[in-house]
Order: sequence, then C-alpha cells, then structure tokens
Amino acid sequence: MTTTSLGLEQASPTPYWIDTAESPALQPRLSGQIEADLLIVGGGYTGLWTAILAKEENPASRVVILEAESLGHAASGRNGGFCSPSLTHGLSNGLERWPKEIDTLVRLGLENLREIEETITRYNIDADFRLAGKVAFARTAWEADGLAHASQASTAHGDPATFIPQSELGAWTTSTAYVAGMHTANYGLVDPYKLVLGLRRVCLELGVQIYEGSAVTRLDTKNPTSVTAHTALGAVLAPRVALATNAYVPLLRRLSLVTIPVYDYAIVTEPLTDEQFASIGWSDDYGLTDAGNQFHYYRKTEDGRILWGGYDAIYHFGSDRSEDKTQRPETFDKLAAQFYETYPQLAGVAFTHKWGGIVDSSTRFCVTTGTAAGGRIAYALGFTGLGVTATRFGGQVMLDLLAGRSTERTRLSMVRRRALPFPPEPVRYIGVQLTRWAMAKQDETGRRNLWLRLMDALGLGFDS
Repeated sequence: MTTTSLGLEQASPTPYWIDTAESPALQPRLSGQIEADLLIVGGGYTGLWTAILAKEENPASRVVILEAESLGHAASGRNGGFCSPSLTHGLSNGLERWPKEIDTLVRLGLENLREIEETITRYNIDADFRLAGKVAFARTAWEADGLAHASQASTAHGDPATFIPQSELGAWTTSTAYVAGMHTANYGLVDPYKLVLGLRRVCLELGVQIYEGSAVTRLDTKNPTSVTAHTALGAVLAPRVALATNAYVPLLRRLSLVTIPVYDYAIVTEPLTDEQFASIGWSDDYGLTDAGNQFHYYRKTEDGRILWGGYDAIYHFGSDRSEDKTQRPETFDKLAAQFYETYPQLAGVAFTHKWGGIVDSSTRFCVTTGTAAGGRIAYALGFTGLGVTATRFGGQVMLDLLAGRSTERTRLSMVRRRALPFPPEPVRYIGVQLTRWAMAKQDETGRRNLWLRLMDALGLGFDS
C-alpha cells in the first residue's frame, strides 16, 4: 500500500483527545518567590493525583504544582485512555518480580481502580470513564496458550479472567487474524485529556495553586529543613517536594539512568457507522489489545472512531526527547497497514489523527519510587505505559514517604527496592535495539532466545 492508500494524507498531527477538547486558559507563570507545604513538580496524572490526595488528607495545606508546559501536554494527554488495574504492568511481570506479594499487589491495584472511579463520580468529573472491560487477542498458537495460562493465573490471584477459545471468538470479533482471546472485566476506559481537565478543576476547587509554563531549572537542598525549586522567573520554598516529571529529564542526578524515554504512536479513524462496527463484530465498548510482545491497543471513542496504537516502541540514542520525534511517518504507515490487515472490512476508512508521545520505561517496566535529600524529596516514575491509573498509587506512595509513614504500600518490596539502572550509552542503545529485535523474533517463533533468557536472568526480562 502507498501512503495515500493508507488513508493518512489528511491526518492531523495533534493528539485526538486534545484536538477535540475545550482547553481552558493557561494558569499563570510563577513570578517571584512563594512558600508551600508541598510542592509538586509536574502537572500530568502523577502530579494531579498527588495534589488531590494531599488536599483531601489536609485541606489547609498549601499545595503548589509547577508545570513546564501545560497540564496534560505530555503523556497524560496523548495516551490511549486504558485504565488497567495492574500496578506491575501485568500479572506476569509482577509474578516474576514479586511473587510473594503478588496477591497484595493485585488487590491494591483493584482497590486503586475502584477509588479512581469513586473520585470521578464524587467530583462529577466528565471524562467518559467506564469499566468497560478488556479483551486480549492471540494471533498465534503460542500466544493462545499464553492467554489460557494467563486467564487461570489472573483468576487464581484475585482478578477473574475468562479464556476465549477460537470456537467462541465470533462473539467478540470477526477478524480472521485472531485464534483466541482473554476477557478481563476489571478494566476501564477514559478520555485521557478530559480526565486531566477534570482533575485540574478539582485541584483548583480544593485550593491547589497551579503555575503553567514554569519549568523547574534546579532544586536547592542546602537548607536542611526545606527545598527551593527555581524557575526562570521565580522560586518555591517547601519542606516537601514530590517529583512527578516521569519521562522528562530528571531533576535528580540519581534518576538519570532509572528510566529511558520510549516513543509510542497512535492513529485514529474517521467516525464509523454501526454497520461498519457490526462488520468487524465489535458490538460493545470494551478495549482491545493483542497478545504479542509488539502489541496493538485499540478502542472506540465516544464519537464512534477507533483509536489504534502501539506496536512500535522507539528509543533514540542518547535518550533524545525532541518534540519532532512525536511524528514518525514510517510508524504511522505501519500502524495503518496492520489495521487494514486485521480488519480488511474497513479498507476504505481514513484516519483523522496521528501522533506520538513519550513513555517513561524502567528496567522493571512499572513504577519505581524513592526519596532524596533526607526524605524531603520523593519521586515516582517509570510507569511504562500503564500510568493512567498507577500514577494515583505512585502519588499515594510519595505522600507516605514524605510523611515518614509506614503503610502497606511503603512496606512492599516494589517500593523498598529500587529498579536496576539502565547502562550508559552506547551500551544502552545497543541493548534496547537487541531486545526489540529479540522480542520481535519471539513473536514470530514463540521462543525466547538467548538474549531474552539472559535479560530474564538479570532481572531485566519482559513478557508483555
């Protein structure tokens, strides 16, 4: 197929969610020096959830958010809106790393998802949130075997899942690309940018001070009882600081190798008719993925489009975070071609939006937390694509750590033990490319080769 035949020639580079929302006027830039009880650096999900939790805990506290751009500008406004209950980037990753705590981690993840739903309801946040469930599809026999095992394991550890054999696939999809599936009920969908706007409104109503266009340039920790965060035009003095910058260049040197920026991409179709959805057997609103290492995620939007993303995960040498990397024509073409291959019934459908964003990936493929400056600074980062819900948990952990509280969360090995760092360049780039190649080969053969087995032995392996 040519680029023209792929239906992308008129697609906007603006993320669909942001392009179709009514964005409010920006909050002011920070000017001059102010004081706060809690300073939060970063205005995405992590920062917004942390601010709300802090104000709910202590309404009189002075909470300030400093955002370098605008709220939701980065990953929080560009993701697919999948609300996973998992805190560990899936059960298999959690079982591999923290088998003794996996039942607790599953329970805490389910509680976190329910608490998010409760918060959205209580504050009347219009974010199109719904517990729609999710179906993962297998394209090969070995992926089908993996889903059969995963459904049993998930059910055994407290999150019921149902395996869908090939004979029952017709109730879920008419695509001939798939041979089996797995349905999970405890899974949500949301409009990610509308969620940002809703959380922003709640923060302001609770009295949180938000400053946009106010990038923190450095943290001064010389004062033993406080931290001063400097911006171009001002500063904030606070005894406690929560770092919620995720994929951005970290303000703490110790975090420079904890995560790497990986680019993920998505495209969105024009609105489809009921007949078109019926032609592919998609009659409900559940979210969909496929089960390979290089996987797609896709879902309906409120106005009847399909968002189709994933597969390529691109790392650029030197952890390049340039905005121009959010546009990658070869990946958009690949995604469109794979969409048509999966659903040839929709061959004439055009795409209206195409964009990318940065995922903050850690070597454990899920959140890592910790403190610095004698416990005055806390951080949570490395969500690796499942941060829509796990960021709230990360915010809770940061508040626990800053308060010096021993809680069920802070006693977890996942919290007490840090993620292994990535190696410096050029080893980092070579390792990432080798891993991408090896994972693609596993998708083709069903076998983990020597490189992946070595990564498993080092605690760096990943089975998506």
